[in-house]
Amino acid sequence: MTIIWTKNGVVDDDPWITAGDEDEGKLLSIDEALDRDRGNAPLGVLVKPADDVRALAPVLDSISFIALTFPVFSDGRAFSQAMLLRERLKYKSELRAIGTVLLDHVPLMLRVGIDSFEVSHEPTIERLKQQRLPGIDLHYQPSADAAKPSGGYSWRRTAILNG
Repeated sequence: MTIIWTKNGVVDDDPWITAGDEDEGKLLSIDEALDRDRGNAPLGVLVKPADDVRALAPVLDSISFIALTFPVFSDGRAFSQAMLLRERLKYKSELRAIGTVLLDHVPLMLRVGIDSFEVSHEPTIERLKQQRLPGIDLHYQPSADAAKPSGGYSWRRTAILNG
């Protein structure tokens, strides 16, 4: 079983597919998206870990959906791709994590601006349905989401100064 999950819960009628031969809702590669005649149809792009998302800059305004691939738990290149899309390229539409999406990474994926998740791991599905995400209170890096002000120092430095 695979589900599509957002911060608001499970999505039952998702129009985007990540596998299959159907043309409607099919995700394009970066090269296909750049070569495609831009009509009024919504455009979805599948980004693989080695892809350079900066190539999408000229067509980002016509892309309504980008799926970032997490092929294995230890491959974090899609985190960097998400930050590039959100922070540098100012992409505002939906970013989805697909592939190996496990519960431990979901809060970090949310921090870099990923909106939705294609999940097939049963324990992760159960926790997401219950809206039970692991909490991460302290962070080393800035993020695409709204972070609480830290007072100017990283938590490590504040802990040392107050320790």
